[in-house]
Amino acid sequence: MRRLLAGLAAGTFLLATAACGSSGGSSSTSSSSGGTTTVKVGIIPIVDVAPLYLGQKEGFFSKRGLKLSTTLAQGGAAIVPGVTSGQFQFGFSNMTSLMIAQSNGVPVRAIANGVASTGVAGQDFGGLVVKKGSSITSAKQLEGKKVAVNTLKNINETAVRESVRKAGGDPDKVNFVELAFDQMPAALDKGQIDAAMAVEPALATMKLQGAGEIASPLVDVARNLTVAMYFTSTSYAQKNPAVVKKFQEAVAESLSYADAHPDEVRQIVTTYTKTPADVLAKVTLPKWPAEANRSSIETLEKLSEQDGLFKTAPDLDELLP
Repeated sequence: MRRLLAGLAAGTFLLATAACGSSGGSSSTSSSSGGTTTVKVGIIPIVDVAPLYLGQKEGFFSKRGLKLSTTLAQGGAAIVPGVTSGQFQFGFSNMTSLMIAQSNGVPVRAIANGVASTGVAGQDFGGLVVKKGSSITSAKQLEGKKVAVNTLKNINETAVRESVRKAGGDPDKVNFVELAFDQMPAALDKGQIDAAMAVEPALATMKLQGAGEIASPLVDVARNLTVAMYFTSTSYAQKNPAVVKKFQEAVAESLSYADAHPDEVRQIVTTYTKTPADVLAKVTLPKWPAEANRSSIETLEKLSEQDGLFKTAPDLDELLP
């Protein structure tokens, strides 16, 4: 897997195609042949999307006449324009990116649950870590420090800011920098950053390097937080309701299967990330519930609004399924 550059979220589309199904050609719309519809899906190379790969492997999509063509991006903020432009039919994005898009009048609609926090501090798939031997033991001590997040002004920054607040610190004094998840371990190890907010498998990689976890920001936002969902454009949903329904059903089956087969989740992650076996054994898996937790999304919305991420509040009734 190519190292994905931080410029992605700023709008530069350096997208690497993953080995998950055929590329489906360069057409910007879903193609159909022999009863099979190929749909392009924009995703992030993290543990969160393992159910999609498992679902494809187990035939949950093919039995519904769908063939997936996946493309990897750095974060949900980079995937949203890909979906609205028709480059992808579906995308995987964190809730903050989707709420920002909706509040800005971007025609997106969440259609299926994506991933949720475990809700257990210190045992979540997302964590805030510092280098081995660091004197930082609390999120409050991040004032004046350099903290890496995969996308600025997005869900992980909001989550870290909430951890800092809860620890009694001032989040406005934290120096946030943007860095791809897979670049965080080396940057932390070299002391280029003071802390990193990472999700698996980058989190396990840093812990194996001796990094210490000082907070579980996604848990600090809300218990059992719905972190991300699969989405499409409102126009695609209106024009292709049958395809959307099939995708929803296949994703639901995939989420349920992933939750029940953790060993298979760990194995499938090796097919789209370069994660060593010793790291995968230490990975904390997220939860993949069938339904989104609306109250947790409402809490995230309030925090995002507090952080100034919205010009106008998003309409969750329009956004959520």
